[in-house]
Amino acid sequence: MNNVLGLRCIHCGKELEAAPGLYTCPMCGTRDGILDVMYDYLNIKKNTPRRQVVHSQDYSIFRYLPFLPVEPSTPRPHLRVGWTPLYRPPALTRNLGMPHLYIKDDGQNPTASLKDRASVIAVIKAVEENMTTIACSSTGNAASSLAGNAAAMGLRTFIFVPGRAPQGKVAQLLIFGANVISVQGSYNDAFRLSAEAIERWGWYNRNAAINPYLVEGKKTVALEIAEQMDWEVPDWVVVSVGDGCTIAGVWKGFQDLYQVGWIDKLPKLLGVQSSGCSPLVDAFLENRAWRPAEENTIADSIAVGVPRNPEKALRAVRDSGGTMVAVSDADILDAMRLLGRTSGIFGEPAGVAGLAGLKYMVGNGVIRADEKVVVIVTGNGLKDVQNAIAAAGEPIKVEPSLDNLIEELKRRGLA
Repeated sequence: MNNVLGLRCIHCGKELEAAPGLYTCPMCGTRDGILDVMYDYLNIKKNTPRRQVVHSQDYSIFRYLPFLPVEPSTPRPHLRVGWTPLYRPPALTRNLGMPHLYIKDDGQNPTASLKDRASVIAVIKAVEENMTTIACSSTGNAASSLAGNAAAMGLRTFIFVPGRAPQGKVAQLLIFGANVISVQGSYNDAFRLSAEAIERWGWYNRNAAINPYLVEGKKTVALEIAEQMDWEVPDWVVVSVGDGCTIAGVWKGFQDLYQVGWIDKLPKLLGVQSSGCSPLVDAFLENRAWRPAEENTIADSIAVGVPRNPEKALRAVRDSGGTMVAVSDADILDAMRLLGRTSGIFGEPAGVAGLAGLKYMVGNGVIRADEKVVVIVTGNGLKDVQNAIAAAGEPIKVEPSLDNLIEELKRRGLA
């Protein structure tokens, strides 16, 4: 951690040493005392020219090692995390009338979600602290990413998920050998129980809203976007929002690059939640403190009624000059169909919520159609095939007869 200066509380501003086991500000507590990792930007600027990254043959998040809070010598999982593709799908850009629209497909990470970026940092930090067991609570993606990355490092995991977690994600956990605790309650119930268990048994804490280092992994999606766009920063970056950690990480990544002079402007952020669970959108639009919300949405990965990192998320959107919006589950299903049929990208409901939000904001004139926009698809649709079928519809069922097929295709207007 050559470039890490320490940790700063986002609530009281107190600066602390980056010591093992320190997750939150001891003065402000676990609710308000969220910490931020501080870097020596002058040292990075002096010793890491941009061309060093551009010419790197390490096509993972570790091409940005000077911006990461890990020791260069610490063993890493063999899984390739990061350097996911950035597409400009022609059919999608035509459909939306947005010639400068890009899709960052983070469903191509090892366990099929952006959360791998945080989990790979978590398992490395656990090894640095000589821990053998790591735990977290999750609606699904953080859990599967932790289980996969921990398996690659030979670490034991305990994963707490709410009972509604999709079977595709639970299956990943079990295949990766995790000890899966299905909490028969809400995400908040799972989070609370995981916190109690972590304190009781002294496991390493992967909960991204508590552990300040995990946002540093998530921020690498922004570093990649900037590099893949030849350091030409988009006007907007669109992110689905649950706990708030991912959008906070995106903002941190662009800030890092701006601080060292690798980019000359910062993007606006659009944070998107489901209208069935939108505590942060409501707080932002009504300019008030957030309040707990129901978790009534098909987008399980962002169904977080009690977000654990609200301030970082809200500050990121405000500081960027951006905004937030909530979209219906029907809009999310429509976005799944639209993305798949115009780009060949299969996103889960939470993963495509950003696209649904963008479509709404362009339709209402908040974002201009000619602006340069990147939408981050945070997870692959195979994690939730039930809602994929709900979005796309059932297959055409026919008897094994060509005449029967011809008749059915004619009836549907497909012949």
